[in-house]
Amino acid sequence: MHGENDELRARGPATLVALPGGVEAWSVNSQALIRDLLTDPRVSKDTRQHWPAWINGEIPADWPLQIWVSVQNMFTAYGGDHKRLRTLVSKAFTARRTAAMQPRIEELTRGLLDRIAATPEGETADLRRDFAYPLPINVICELFGVPESSQPELHAAVDTIFRTTATPEEMQACQVSIYGILTALVAEKRENPGDDMTSGLIAARDDDGNGEAAVLSEGELIDTLLLVLSAGHETTVNLLDNAIHALLTRPDQLALVRSGKASWDDVIEETLRAEAPVANLPLRYAVEDIEIGGGVTIRKGEAILVAYGAAGRDPEVHGDDAAEFDVTRAVKDHLAFGFGAHFCLGAPLARMEARIALPALFERFPDLALAVKEEELEPMESFISNGHKALPVHLGK
Repeated sequence: MHGENDELRARGPATLVALPGGVEAWSVNSQALIRDLLTDPRVSKDTRQHWPAWINGEIPADWPLQIWVSVQNMFTAYGGDHKRLRTLVSKAFTARRTAAMQPRIEELTRGLLDRIAATPEGETADLRRDFAYPLPINVICELFGVPESSQPELHAAVDTIFRTTATPEEMQACQVSIYGILTALVAEKRENPGDDMTSGLIAARDDDGNGEAAVLSEGELIDTLLLVLSAGHETTVNLLDNAIHALLTRPDQLALVRSGKASWDDVIEETLRAEAPVANLPLRYAVEDIEIGGGVTIRKGEAILVAYGAAGRDPEVHGDDAAEFDVTRAVKDHLAFGFGAHFCLGAPLARMEARIALPALFERFPDLALAVKEEELEPMESFISNGHKALPVHLGK
């Protein structure tokens, strides 16, 4: 990923790239330009209003990235619609509810570490599969009241959404699966509401308190659940994965944390900067022509791919050593959770999970070590999700 980002950066702050299916988009890698575009009212995420290729039927129904642009929730909303949807989600995703999860996150962390500790001597543990992955997905499923019986199928469907090498057939099957799960979840929570975020969204959908038309359509309700259940865990999985990997491959950095010369917050923010959990995020669209300098113009209706992974390593912001992982770095400025109106609502939860999980892991297993050479680790099959397929380790003594 980073090698590709360097090549794209050499072409300028924005350059045309081909996505799966031959769909073209402007890849934007400059942190300053990304900030400008993410706060520019001339940039929209509303496919149905502002992407002529979609409106005119030029994008096939089986396009592998179709679900990323076809959903109707705050992720793809623009202007007043975005404000309306984000306000509703914010009411369910409260700071109080997030903070109340801390004891449960600590309990889940201890349980996962106990299971990892039971790994037979001489065998390896996979910290992505056994730790980085199950913690966030369990947290988000508990927040939304997803029953345990539905979680394995939900896990598989979310994995497929982020796997950008998936075939059209796999993506279509994935959509059938995940919409079936979410429709059943909404039906169950309508019948038996609880103290969970799904029930909160349903309440907003079914009763706006003024006896007026619902402010959240049924389709928007389902797609909002899809957004928070998928994006709500994937970023944290990769944050944990990449932080663990960084500390295991840079023992000097781990030593700084253990000596108190750097904090776990330093680790978290430097990981978010150097290894953004979401490398590239599709898509945005120019509402009108946008001059970006250097004689380059993003034309009205053209698609934009935001390269968060490249932005975190922008040498214009972080200097010539931008590619280096350094927990003592004075400025860890990053856009890993987005910027502007679409800034991730789940950022406080992701940071809290990492703040609990990472010190617990390294305290429980002080001799933790990678079980393979660093170059043998395989990246995810995705240009969206930035993480490893597996993170095999020896637990040590």
